[in-house]
Amino acid sequence: MTDDTTDDHSDDHSAARTDKTVLTGHDVEAELLEDWRILFAALHGRFETGDFATGLALVNEIGRVAEEMNHHPDLDLTYPRLDVRLTSHDVGGVTQRDVRLARAISEIAARLGAKPQPGETSVLELGLDTADFAEIKPFWSALLGYDDSRDDLEILDPDGTMPTIWAQESEAHETPRQRWHLDLRVPPETAEARIRAALEAGGTLVSEARAPAFWVLADAQGNKACVTTWLGRDHA
Repeated sequence: MTDDTTDDHSDDHSAARTDKTVLTGHDVEAELLEDWRILFAALHGRFETGDFATGLALVNEIGRVAEEMNHHPDLDLTYPRLDVRLTSHDVGGVTQRDVRLARAISEIAARLGAKPQPGETSVLELGLDTADFAEIKPFWSALLGYDDSRDDLEILDPDGTMPTIWAQESEAHETPRQRWHLDLRVPPETAEARIRAALEAGGTLVSEARAPAFWVLADAQGNKACVTTWLGRDHA
């Protein structure tokens, strides 16, 4: 005779393990989430609502489903769009919990007529060139109210609304200087179009040696910025 109780418990344990497993960019792609893109440790979605009332209705429906699933997204409602970010904070990345909620949100958006625009999603980081980040890290953490406990070369906004600051290790200089550059994380399919637009606007391509992980660009005065994707990396 089959022990159904044992099988049920086994399924529960398997699901629990899956819900704690951080997914890679390739794992997320395999889920075929057409409305979503993985940028760093979160799923990002943008839905054009056309008007504020539809956006509010979408937020309310997402809130209802999120409560049912006991898994909650970050929402940014403006006129006329809603930006959604999904991540599992307890494990620091995207899990099957986020995948399930993403599918549910896509269904709600389709029902309300909100148009997904995944190619418009992006995340901005600030890179600071420094020979000794440990020396200045406490200052920037205190000034910005950032969390400096998770990574030796990064400080994070605990609310997730301000850019992450990370250290680009460089040689020491006799004359103190501050050099910031922007890192723009975009979906892989939009990177080349964004680069082409920047070049047509007077920029130059400094290096593509690490593409598709990142391309280094510069403006007409030599100020550098990077366009980055999750491809070619160990982590998304």
